[in-house]
Amino acid sequence: MSVLLVLVAGAVSFYVIVYYSVFRGAKCLSSVKLQGKTAIVTGSNTGIGKATALDLAKRGARVILACRSKERAEAAAFDIRRESGNSQVVFMQLDLASLKSVRSFAKTFLKTEPRLDILINNAGVMGPGRTEEGFSMAFGVNHLGHFLLTNLLLERLQQCGPSRVVTVTGLLYRFGNIDFPLLASKKDLVPGQFTWHKFQAYCHSKLCNVLFTRELANRLQGTKVTCYTLHPGVIYTDLCRNLSLWLQLLMMPFAKLFFLDPEGGAQTTLHCALQEGIEPLSGRYYSNCVLQQVGAKGRDDALAKKLWEVSERLTNFS
Repeated sequence: MSVLLVLVAGAVSFYVIVYYSVFRGAKCLSSVKLQGKTAIVTGSNTGIGKATALDLAKRGARVILACRSKERAEAAAFDIRRESGNSQVVFMQLDLASLKSVRSFAKTFLKTEPRLDILINNAGVMGPGRTEEGFSMAFGVNHLGHFLLTNLLLERLQQCGPSRVVTVTGLLYRFGNIDFPLLASKKDLVPGQFTWHKFQAYCHSKLCNVLFTRELANRLQGTKVTCYTLHPGVIYTDLCRNLSLWLQLLMMPFAKLFFLDPEGGAQTTLHCALQEGIEPLSGRYYSNCVLQQVGAKGRDDALAKKLWEVSERLTNFS
């Protein structure tokens, strides 16, 4: 029995050490209040998007939940209003898998909302399928939809400066590449739809997020709009809902033990959206609420500029 107790105590100690030294994230320490400010959070009906929206609402912001599902987003808005005591939390329809929907959202927002102070490009997918325009889902939603949305709202952000654009990427961007000829021929960054291809497509889209933010910062120099990208940590959310059931079951025990909850995963997003004094670091990448150096591909200005120009053509934005 004593040997068993020693083994159990050792296992628990090992878990605590690993969790707190590797997996547990930092906390946003900003005390900034947001009365009179407006924020958009995409994909905010669940996961870290909902946790981010809740924090912004608690600070007094008017928060727009930009989501695809009306039913789920209105339920989330109700929860956030109740928990924050802030009635200025509203749903607006946005399907990032449809560039038509992105344009419709932007048009409605600009007609009905006088200001925009924080745009948080949070939504992300990993899975099969195609967008309305025929792009792979990961590239179309994670990059193209947010690219078009940001550009359509950029003038309003500039009018309300100082303002910020925060785009959630992920550490997996390090495994990403951009094959422009493949994108031109297949509207995709991977050649197939097998499980491995889905993972690769997600990594590629996360590299696009990093490069988009870098080029956006270059184009916004001299304005009062700054932008940041970040790794939120390893989060237990429904991002992988499109993965096969057996993969989800395989991941669940490990995820429950080690992954951050949505509130923990929202902290670096909140740091980038709220922390004072980081304006000179526009275009940079954060993790654990700390500035991090990105890999060589993420610092390639020529690649970032080419991706921007290709994205303009693919979205018919100019």
